[in-house]
Amino acid sequence: MKITSNRSRLIALAAVVVLAGAGAGLYWLGTQHAPAVPAPSPAQPTPTAAGERKPLYWHDPMVPGQKFDKPGKSPFMDMELVPVYGSANTDEGQVVINPRVQQNLGVRTAEVVRGRLPSSLVAVGSVAYNERDLALVQARSNGFIEKLHVRAPLDPVRKGQALAELYVPEWIAAQEEYLTARQLQQRGVEGVEQAARQRMRLAGMDEAQIRLVESGGKVQLRLTLRAPVDGIVTELSAREGMTVSAGAPLFRINGLSSVWVNAELPESLAAQVRAGTAVEARTPALPGTVFKGKVAALLPEVNAATRTLKARVELANPGGRLVPGMFATLAFAPAQSEEVLLVPTEAVIRTGTRTVVMLAEGEGKFAPVVVETGAEAHGQTEIRKGLAPGQKVVASGQFLIDSEATLKGAPR
Repeated sequence: MKITSNRSRLIALAAVVVLAGAGAGLYWLGTQHAPAVPAPSPAQPTPTAAGERKPLYWHDPMVPGQKFDKPGKSPFMDMELVPVYGSANTDEGQVVINPRVQQNLGVRTAEVVRGRLPSSLVAVGSVAYNERDLALVQARSNGFIEKLHVRAPLDPVRKGQALAELYVPEWIAAQEEYLTARQLQQRGVEGVEQAARQRMRLAGMDEAQIRLVESGGKVQLRLTLRAPVDGIVTELSAREGMTVSAGAPLFRINGLSSVWVNAELPESLAAQVRAGTAVEARTPALPGTVFKGKVAALLPEVNAATRTLKARVELANPGGRLVPGMFATLAFAPAQSEEVLLVPTEAVIRTGTRTVVMLAEGEGKFAPVVVETGAEAHGQTEIRKGLAPGQKVVASGQFLIDSEATLKGAPR
């Protein structure tokens, strides 16, 4: 049993030796007949893939406005800079959008046209008295109010209507002197009548009151104050029985043949209005009635809170139907304007630091263009610089395109 086990071990060892020798022989034959392959030279550059684009620059996607001329670590974020590639068909900052994507985004364009910007400035104001149509009735001498015909403020009066009856001792003395002088004039004493007449005028009597003494030939104990104009008694300082002194205001009468409307105009639109501009006014209190007038003045003061300028509009007021305190809507007549470049107002993007429109360049290409704008009206904006007639701008979806252009490095 022991002899058989040793024999098996010898046979296995001989087989291992034979296999090792055969493997060594095959290796020697392979090395003798295999072709030599040269090792690549370390100095020779590895060719790049065909058609590979060269980066224009590198940037941090979180800060796209900052550009770098080589790759590396972002100074803003803990990330590597990302290359931005260009192509022969796309300029820097330009965006190319597939027509199907344009349809999904609802991109709509409008043509830049030349035309006249309609100017229909509308403002709201409140009616006020015309301060130029004002009459003040006051006492010309010391006296007493014995009878009052107008007893309440805001009473309407007509020109020549009696307001009050006054007893003025100084006027009585002047009348008596005049009547005496007139008798002396009739007896051949020259010049005394005119002197006495001047004395009544200096005492404060007006021409109508002096003529009343002349025609009556007797002293008028009470003299009547009459309204000098048609209007409304806006202030009443007289009462029956009161004593008045020379110069004391008794009645303040404002006419209503014309009124003022003080309209607040935006500071940016004030240049469209000037003194003499025609105005049409309407008020809810009188539907269907149009009042015509003109701008009397632009007051040289800007409201710091509302940034508005006050325009004083003078309106004819037949029948006195417009009264102070009413609200009125004013339509200022447009001045003849020159032809300018116009685009839809919705196409203009204002970022605070620039004003741009997205220019449609055809074949799905869009690019931001910085423009200078002017006046706006009826959904149209004047373009003073940056565009030419016939160009097309994006009127809908432009904000998404502008965002994409910004990521591509468009200036802001």
